[in-house]
Amino acid sequence: MAEAADFQGMNPSPARRWLRRTASLIVGAPLIAGLLAGPAAPTAQAHGTAKAPTGSRTVDVSLDTLAPSAPVEGDTLTVSGTLTNKGKKTVTDAEVDLRVGPRLSGRSAIDEAADRTAYLPGSDPAKLGGAYTLKVPKLASGVSQDFTLAVPVDKLGLDEEGVYQLGVSLTGRTADSAYDQVLGIRRTFLPWQPEDTERKTGLTFLWPLIASAHVTAETGSDEQQTPVFADDELALDLAPGGRLEQMVSLGRQLPVTWVIDPGLLAAADAMTRNYRVKVGDTTVAGTNQAIAKQWLTTLEAAVKDGTVVALPFADPDLASIAHRGKNVSGTLGHLQTATEAAGLTVETVLHVKPSTDFAWPVNGAVDPSVVDVATSAGAHTVIARSDSFEETGGLPYTPTAARPIGGGTTAVVSDYRLSTAFEGDLSTTGNSTLAVQKFLAHTLALTEQAPDRERSVVVAPQRTPTASQAQAMARAVRALTDEHWTQPLDLVAAAGKKPDARATTKVPRASRYPKKLRSQELPTQAFQDIRTTQESLNSFQVILTQPDRVVTPFGNAINRSMSTSWRGSALEAQRYRDAVRTYLQSLTNEVQLISKSDVTLSGRSATIPVTVQNKLVQGVDHLVLRLTSGNATRLKLNDGGAVAEQPVRIAGGHSQSVKFDASANANGQAQVTARLFTEDGTPYGEEMTFTVKVSEVTPTVLLVIAGGLLLLVLAGIRMYTHRRRTVAGGAVENNGGEPEQPSDPTPDTGPESGNPSGPGEKVDR
Repeated sequence: MAEAADFQGMNPSPARRWLRRTASLIVGAPLIAGLLAGPAAPTAQAHGTAKAPTGSRTVDVSLDTLAPSAPVEGDTLTVSGTLTNKGKKTVTDAEVDLRVGPRLSGRSAIDEAADRTAYLPGSDPAKLGGAYTLKVPKLASGVSQDFTLAVPVDKLGLDEEGVYQLGVSLTGRTADSAYDQVLGIRRTFLPWQPEDTERKTGLTFLWPLIASAHVTAETGSDEQQTPVFADDELALDLAPGGRLEQMVSLGRQLPVTWVIDPGLLAAADAMTRNYRVKVGDTTVAGTNQAIAKQWLTTLEAAVKDGTVVALPFADPDLASIAHRGKNVSGTLGHLQTATEAAGLTVETVLHVKPSTDFAWPVNGAVDPSVVDVATSAGAHTVIARSDSFEETGGLPYTPTAARPIGGGTTAVVSDYRLSTAFEGDLSTTGNSTLAVQKFLAHTLALTEQAPDRERSVVVAPQRTPTASQAQAMARAVRALTDEHWTQPLDLVAAAGKKPDARATTKVPRASRYPKKLRSQELPTQAFQDIRTTQESLNSFQVILTQPDRVVTPFGNAINRSMSTSWRGSALEAQRYRDAVRTYLQSLTNEVQLISKSDVTLSGRSATIPVTVQNKLVQGVDHLVLRLTSGNATRLKLNDGGAVAEQPVRIAGGHSQSVKFDASANANGQAQVTARLFTEDGTPYGEEMTFTVKVSEVTPTVLLVIAGGLLLLVLAGIRMYTHRRRTVAGGAVENNGGEPEQPSDPTPDTGPESGNPSGPGEKVDR
């Protein structure tokens, strides 16, 4: 990008240019001599051993503290650190000195000085010397020694305000040299402003509370729906000394703008009650409720009077959606849902009303499609970054962060140098101190670019700073609280500042989007997986009597599937999506048809039962069971058609037997298919097929039965006639005048009905 951070027309003096050219010749002479001498002898590295540092890299100089970071008149500057002899020879007759100056003319000069590691005569100033020198008689190889230098500021030779290079060097001898030489040096920066500027730069520092996804889609079957966490690692971040605990405890004392992922708040809030943690194929009870409660209590107090910006729920990856997901149906709808959930979640958990008007793409990298997606859910301000939003207007200063980019959208362009100042390993005090001093130097140099022009600058650091990075950030912001050249400004106010007329307002084209960031995006397949899960969820929820018990946890899990935190973790992201989809499938399978064996009809009509089972804890409704005969000529259902339907409503943990009337027209087998559907005709679950065997009574069998009945009737008549005759003969013989005895009643031998068998004659399973 065009250097907007340097003064124009300020070049090194002729004497300094001569010194630099001379130094270049001195440094380059050994290299030229080596080239002329031909191939070098084998080095120690060729034999597998590391070559010991030499020259000004012999001794490593670490600057652990520099206090105060931004001194004023009357202060005493204290510099402490550690010397470590990395060479193979003992250092003798050494001394530690401060080297102050020169005043650096712009932000590029700060970067150049920070990039140098070796001592360079002419560029590195002379030793301060005198009483402010620390003698080191001996420093053996591999040995470390601490040092402290204290110098009154008025002895440092600081003149006009600005950023001064500050070096700490160790000068001494080794067995290889008979004269003193610089054996180690470390540079940092000293911002100097004896009097406050009339116009201060507004400084907006974003303080992000964002974490990766820990909550799964699973919940318990109890009334409270106990959440299930994939692990208990979030508790480590919330515990004292953890990353998120440090962010809150440090941030509560600073004038920062809180940028919060509501998904993190929801997870922490869930931990304050009963929760479970997955361990292999089972779950165990979570035990960190007290940690979560304390963290939320501290956070609520910290943001009570501050500015809070809520990102969409779970911090969705806007660039991934723009480049890979927006053409997959439903994706933008998820972003809208995540935005709507943001404000409600923050208000519910923290009891403050956040701003939901900001979108924050990864690293502030934008192109037209990213801006379109970022604002599609209602945001009107996009947090960009200056390495993406390059200045082309030739401004001699860094412009105010806010600028209109069309369509009623404002881009708040954070400063690249300041926003990346606290990346890398800051776990050592030396690295942390250097990061803080460089940050302060850039803020002062930025203010000095146009001291008569009031501007605002935004710092948007990495989304998930480590604890050590957060501590360095806090030190830097704390050093600016005296408001020598900056004054705090919240993000909402920064977005409303009047933009510079010559500042760039054109969004960079798609081809300028960083390739490295594009390679880390969620693939299109991820959004297709999400669409499949959502479609299954849509079908499932319509049959439930308590759909919120499913819609809420799965909706949140789907949002977490699109989180920015998955960048660089493609395999983990895929596993999370698969777990959500698999668990949803397991729930839908809890409502199913019970398998049937073949059914035999022993008559022309019967009732066919099909059992539907509901293993869920809640009831299901709005389901239809459809039975289809594969051969309507042979087997008809209900009113004589090939298809019959019955509504299904089952309480949780119960089964229901749904009965269908069937009639047969001919013997043989008919395939019958049973399947559940939602009321709108969407198939639900897998279909089930079974065979119905028809065994109807034939005409031949009826003739045989009728003939047998006829023989029985004839036999009965003959027996009756024979008995009458026998009785009559006995009466004549008796001739006693006794009245004749009546005969036995006529037996009930009427023919059996020839109609089809009644219903219910079946063999089921």
